[in-house]
Amino acid sequence: MMEQFTLHLQEGLVLLGIGMAVVLSFLCILVFSMGAMSAFVKWINKFFPEEVEVVEKKGAKKNVSEDEAIAIAIAVARAQG
Repeated sequence: MMEQFTLHLQEGLVLLGIGMAVVLSFLCILVFSMGAMSAFVKWINKFFPEEVEVVEKKGAKKNVSEDEAIAIAIAVARAQG
């Protein structure tokens, strides 16, 4: 009975080791292939660069109307107590 338990335990540990080795090797292959693809894309991007659009942000409004200035002053005065 104990011999059979030990045999099953050994088989289980072997399967555990094989499974972990397969997963580890897959992850290593994945990391190295992603690095290789990244280097390839950087190299290819030298020959076919993408156009970069320049987006201009609208600046703050400089001309504030008198009504807006009064509303802001009232809001600040109320917030301060």
